[in-house]
Amino acid sequence: MTFKRSNPLALALLALLSERPMHPYEMAQTMRERHQEEVIKLNYGSLYTVVDALHRHELITAAATQKEGNRPERTVYAITEAGTAELHDWLRELISLPVKEYPRFEAGISLVGLLPPDEALAAVQKREAQLAEWCESIERLVEQLRQSGLPKLAWIELDYRLAVLRAERFWLTWFANATREGSVEGYEFWEDKHR
Repeated sequence: MTFKRSNPLALALLALLSERPMHPYEMAQTMRERHQEEVIKLNYGSLYTVVDALHRHELITAAATQKEGNRPERTVYAITEAGTAELHDWLRELISLPVKEYPRFEAGISLVGLLPPDEALAAVQKREAQLAEWCESIERLVEQLRQSGLPKLAWIELDYRLAVLRAERFWLTWFANATREGSVEGYEFWEDKHR
């Protein structure tokens, strides 16, 4: 039975367990402490489902159980040799092979001409403002991580995310200006269509 590489949470859990054995609650806490929920969707229901799938595929193993006070017993998981091989193969694949993704924004902007120019401009400006807030938030977080002494490699995904957001903001600013000025190619047709 082959493991299907579709859930980034599985990748994150394998990565955590490559550091040391952990129970699921500890995995979630560690991801939150590292702000990984910024790039990987995390909720407890899916976490336990993913842990079960990794265990079923023998990529992780139940290494121990812990009991603290009146709390229920917790299973501590460790990565297996097969899990380490899967982790490394998966990472090489993700980093080296670009795939066509279908972002919602790209779908929306491909149909922007269906909105009147003034409505499109307002929507683009609203998005640009939201991205500006996100950039500021990530910049603050990066500064906190830098000041805490963590090397850039520990938060490299935030650096990448910031570069992507900045590039999108640059494009949005261009599009907003070109729409406002009526200089985007095809503007006359666009404006006439909505009179």
